[in-house]
Amino acid sequence: MIIGLIVIFLLVLLLPLTLRIVEKNLELFLFTMGLLAATISGGMNGALFIKGAMDPIKITVAVFVAGLLFKWLHVPLEKLIRGVCRIVPFRAFMALSVILLGLISSLITAIIAALVLVQIFTVLRLERKYEIRLVVLACYSIGLGAALTPIGEPLSTIAISKLGEDFFFLINLIGFEVLTALLVLGFLAAILVKTPKMGEVVYSRDGNTEGYEEILNRALKIYFFVMGLTFLGAGFQPLIHLFFLDLDPGFLYWINMISAILDNATLAAAEISPVMDHVTIRAILLGLLISGGMLIPGNIPNIIAAGKLKITSKEWARFGLPLGMVLMLIYFILLFCLYFSWPHGL
Repeated sequence: MIIGLIVIFLLVLLLPLTLRIVEKNLELFLFTMGLLAATISGGMNGALFIKGAMDPIKITVAVFVAGLLFKWLHVPLEKLIRGVCRIVPFRAFMALSVILLGLISSLITAIIAALVLVQIFTVLRLERKYEIRLVVLACYSIGLGAALTPIGEPLSTIAISKLGEDFFFLINLIGFEVLTALLVLGFLAAILVKTPKMGEVVYSRDGNTEGYEEILNRALKIYFFVMGLTFLGAGFQPLIHLFFLDLDPGFLYWINMISAILDNATLAAAEISPVMDHVTIRAILLGLLISGGMLIPGNIPNIIAAGKLKITSKEWARFGLPLGMVLMLIYFILLFCLYFSWPHGL
């Protein structure tokens, strides 16, 4: 069983980056791998199937409704963005968008923030390279910011529930680190995204005329994508319990890079315990949150934005992986080495 799960893990990690047919059919691939993982681990049963069928409903409905609203309200939205771009310098607009989306995601949820991101940046006229950079930076910001409150995303909800803490616990625990990251991401958006030429700041995409069938098709892909991630998370539970629990916080921090392809809420549920000290909990959470932006399956905002803007796994990984590795290394050096040196001071 363990060997089979390890093989599936490697397939999920490598095939979307190496085979075009897998990349083009990522939703079906992950759904199939999830079924296999859950079956091999012995976790596939009626309860898991119902959970897998129910979990994606909210995000699917949100994506479908947002697609309809975008189709119906695109013209006034485009005018609004044009007006903002005339008032606010382009680089400042990029930075503020990334920072603010991260901040509000903790209140309006990561899903709604991702839908706002898609609606904003679908209207922007950017070269493909800069568009991908901007979307990846914004999704990192949303994924991090949403973890500050238990209403922002499932990971924070599970963490608060398992620890038995109050609404503001995560803000106090990782608020400084997250807010610092949002500022850094906003700064990177300002310097890494090239300003369009005069008169090319915004435009109407061909995709704005998408039909109802395309909107429905995208929502269904999201449904099976999330369903597959649910099965994957459940299927990999034996691996998590065998190899990852009871490890040193520093090891957990780096090992949690697997959340780049697995649901970080599932990993948080398996790893976090109320008997852990704040150093370990901080290590787990930051490892999960930062690495969640590395690849498309790592976070719901990634899935939504990549699906709408047709960003491939390779395109995302080309920028998302190095960015995530740099952030992981910086936080390990500047924060974890310090905390591990004086754990009793927390």
